Amino acid sequence: MALNAKATQEFVPIKEVRDGIVVLKGGDLRAIVLANSVNLSLKSEDEQRATILQFQNFLNTLDFSVQISVQSRRLDIRHYLLLLENRMKVQSEPLLKLQTKEYIEFIKNFTESVSIMTKNFFVVVPYTHVNLKPKAGIFDGLFSKRNKKEEELKNQLDFEEKRSQLDQRVGVIQQGLSRCGIKSVQLGTEEVVEVFYKVFNPGELEGKIELEK
Repeated sequence: MALNAKATQEFVPIKEVRDGIVVLKGGDLRAIVLANSVNLSLKSEDEQRATILQFQNFLNTLDFSVQISVQSRRLDIRHYLLLLENRMKVQSEPLLKLQTKEYIEFIKNFTESVSIMTKNFFVVVPYTHVNLKPKAGIFDGLFSKRNKKEEELKNQLDFEEKRSQLDQRVGVIQQGLSRCGIKSVQLGTEEVVEVFYKVFNPGELEGKIELEK
């Protein structure tokens, strides 16, 4: 079992998630922005055309690549059904209690016959740091030893420098989405971990990521 777990980790390029930032094994950073959807069918033809054109212009102005990912999952209604069942138990009016029971059965039958899906839209913002340091010489190791604290400080400063550049890119993305009428929010550490947990555990239904209202 331990061997399988180790082998699986080797295929995941993630080193850690720090302050909501995905740190890859190669040192590159990724930020994940959650965006809501826009229902174009509710807009007029002119509004649809304007929205699509605005989104096209937004993509054309970017001087860095992004990845747009859509995560589709079956809607989990177990918590909702549990809430209804608890209310039914404390309901003193017989008619309302019967109606609640029938409603619960209707919801169960409907969701079993129709797959109701939820979709999350993510924009993955990358930052790749090009390191142009010369190769180490034969004697470099003898004169460049650092203690553990100095090395940790150096790594932290390097991370902060990269994150500053990444934050600027995230700001560009969110401003561009806002001009298209799309709300967005950058995910924190817990939300990022939840996203990847769902990716690698597709059978799990628990958990839901939402934009702040």
